[in-house]
Amino acid sequence: MGDVELPHPVTGVLFPSPVPPGTGWPDDLTVDETPVATSAVDVVELAADASLDDVTARSSVCRACSRLVEWREDVATAKRHSFADQPYWGRPTPGWGDPAPRVLVIGLAPAANGGNRTGRIFTGDRSGDWLFAAMHRVGLANQPTSQHAGDGLRLAGVRIVATVRCAPPANKPTPAERDACAPWLNREVALVLPTVRAVVALGSFAWNAALAVLGRVGLEIPRPRPKFGHGAEVSLPRGPGDSAGSISSASDVSSPSIVLIGSYHPSQQNTFTGKLTEQMLDDVLTRAATL
Repeated sequence: MGDVELPHPVTGVLFPSPVPPGTGWPDDLTVDETPVATSAVDVVELAADASLDDVTARSSVCRACSRLVEWREDVATAKRHSFADQPYWGRPTPGWGDPAPRVLVIGLAPAANGGNRTGRIFTGDRSGDWLFAAMHRVGLANQPTSQHAGDGLRLAGVRIVATVRCAPPANKPTPAERDACAPWLNREVALVLPTVRAVVALGSFAWNAALAVLGRVGLEIPRPRPKFGHGAEVSLPRGPGDSAGSISSASDVSSPSIVLIGSYHPSQQNTFTGKLTEQMLDDVLTRAATL
């Protein structure tokens, strides 16, 4: 852990970087007894019986992938110059938002100086600026900005999760890292699935991950697998093996199928070049919100 303590930009509380679990960071659900996964086998075991709060807490202290642990903590210690006066979260970034969402948004991984700094997914970077502004325009968020955990942002009817919860070098997790992290995603998706009507995949990596996880939790995935595209849609029936049935009664399931919708990722590469416009992102989120 870093020895220098710096004030949180919202609360003013002092924290070292990376932030130790259970020390008062906004929205940190960990406690002293939160178990820590140190291998892919541990992740499977700790995700299997977890509640939604457990998934949030346990995944936020995961140390199963040594390359990702080293990278996220090195970034948190070194810091980008423009954020040198802030503490860095430096831990996995868990899913966040409504615990009973109608819309589930799936991304790739937190940014090294975004979610890895703020402790909240898509928070404190340009991609998040675009995403949350769009959510606010279509009525899914109470404010258009997401700068820091504890800044008052609330989501209504939507939850955001990452395929990989640690910031990866060059924004490229390895297949082994993706697979090691998958049980956290599987469990979180299974837990919220009863209320979900639409899943928005931000980019082709998230599209493929969404198809994989939705198949693992019991939805029927077409063959051949649908191809990603901005605005692409596919209806995925809830199959007899839908794992939501083990968590919630059938009467709680809101629809017989879930619609997966593709969107270009709101990366600077896509937004600066006009490949993704505000209207394009608004249209995808509006479609998801009205299903």
